Amino acid sequence: MRLGIFENISTPGGHEVDFDRIIVEEFQKAGHEVSFYVPNDFVFSFDYKVPVHHLPGDTVSYTGVKGLKKLLYSVKRECNRQRWYTSLEKHAAAGAFDALIVPTSTYRYLRALSHNSLKNSPVPIIFILHGINPGEAPKFLAAAEKLLPYKKIRMVVLTFQDHIFGKRLPNVYPIYPPTYTARDISFVPQVVKKDVLTIGFFGQYRREKKLEDFLEVFVSGHYKRPLKLLVQGSTMRPEDADDFERIIKKYKKYENIEFLHKGLIGADWQQAIAATDALLMPYSAPRYRYHWGGMLFTAIGYHKPVIVSDDINPEVMDKYTIGESFKSGDMESLKDAMERFINEFDEKTNLYARDLLAASCAFAPEAFAVRVKDIIEKNASEDKE
Repeated sequence: MRLGIFENISTPGGHEVDFDRIIVEEFQKAGHEVSFYVPNDFVFSFDYKVPVHHLPGDTVSYTGVKGLKKLLYSVKRECNRQRWYTSLEKHAAAGAFDALIVPTSTYRYLRALSHNSLKNSPVPIIFILHGINPGEAPKFLAAAEKLLPYKKIRMVVLTFQDHIFGKRLPNVYPIYPPTYTARDISFVPQVVKKDVLTIGFFGQYRREKKLEDFLEVFVSGHYKRPLKLLVQGSTMRPEDADDFERIIKKYKKYENIEFLHKGLIGADWQQAIAATDALLMPYSAPRYRYHWGGMLFTAIGYHKPVIVSDDINPEVMDKYTIGESFKSGDMESLKDAMERFINEFDEKTNLYARDLLAASCAFAPEAFAVRVKDIIEKNASEDKE
């Protein structure tokens, strides 16, 4: 199969980049050809080493844009999306690919599609949505229903349910998300006891993650073993960078806390995760209940036990004993969970190892690729009639 990937989200790194990499590399492993279709000015932050085809129309970023200007940018993005879709339909009609995946979609992508000839694509088009919250659900379902007559258009929703808020549509496919794994370094995932337990807090720094609240909890905890905390943060906006530096300065007096104000990608990111013994996700927000947690699935892929808010994919923690959860937004609950996790880590090592192995098999990247391939090939015999 010749698989096309339409990517239009530019990021300096992070889980979006690694998610595309899962699709590229897992489909290649299965013997398929992969190529990218991107806007004219698109700049990759990672070389996937596959052919790249450029589409008319530039990317539009909202970063730092507010008010009326943001509205104008939104109109421009929608106009460009129509141009990208029209160009992709021509590629599909010319037989350039056998199927196309849009790896990070929203209901807006589907709403725009209903006004474009791409909906009549002769090959399957797979739109992947990384979760749907209650506010988005009616808009998503309305857009999906409108596309029901177009049998080649299929929506994949990364979720742990077999329905979308109780509703099932024949063109909507709920499936499990994949884990992130080490792809550039030599690393054997395992849970082991250490003299000094190293815990990592990783990701893009945003105020909603309440890092400072977490650090106050961490330094006030009572631990019965040597401990090190690594806090890595990348920042996109100047105000976030300034705030992160303020926090670094405030807590630099603690010898067991190490800060890294730097974006990590590829082997550097993988090595940093691999060097920890456990991962912390103390941030809380309602949307985490409905959108799969990239760091949680990094932890599972690397076999790292976790301390996680109970609103981050609670279905996973309900099924697998891979760490401790705490009540979202409750700092006292977080403190109790941290003390329990750190002080009981050694005696639970084997339990964590067993369930992390089970979870990593259930959510394996290769299994994800097979599920997507099955959706692409679904109804193939009917389509030929």
